[in-house]
Amino acid sequence: MSKLKSLDRIDITILKTLQGNGRISNVELAKIVNLSASPCLDRVKRLEKEGYIKHYGAFLDANKLNYAMTAYIQVTLDRTTSDVFKLFKVEVVKIKEIVECNLVAGGYDYLLKIRFADIESYRLVLEKIGGLPSISKTHTYMVTEHIKEDSGIPF
Repeated sequence: MSKLKSLDRIDITILKTLQGNGRISNVELAKIVNLSASPCLDRVKRLEKEGYIKHYGAFLDANKLNYAMTAYIQVTLDRTTSDVFKLFKVEVVKIKEIVECNLVAGGYDYLLKIRFADIESYRLVLEKIGGLPSISKTHTYMVTEHIKEDSGIPF
């Protein structure tokens, strides 16, 4: 929360606007935040430099790109030592179908979000995941309907 204190109303509006439309022109953005183009661009560059804006991208249609199915997999490791965590991290990023991996507190160690085309593809991804180091067990939850997907920071 302390970092937000260095952001004013205009900075927050810039971030919110860019999060919704990263392709907006600087001129249009400047109009929205009631600045001229040059000071607006200076603010955007500062927000980028300070790390508030990590990168720009596009939201792709997974259905059209043959990744229509999503599942979450709970992963429990056979032991929780720093060397096992480090090795798991190194290996998990190599599996392209894993689109998110989070170390969690609770009844298991990691929560993976995977995207794949069909059940056969799921089986192949699960084989890759099963080959990760020190896995004791996994438990899968298949997504049957996307109700709300990550749309960024909730301003």
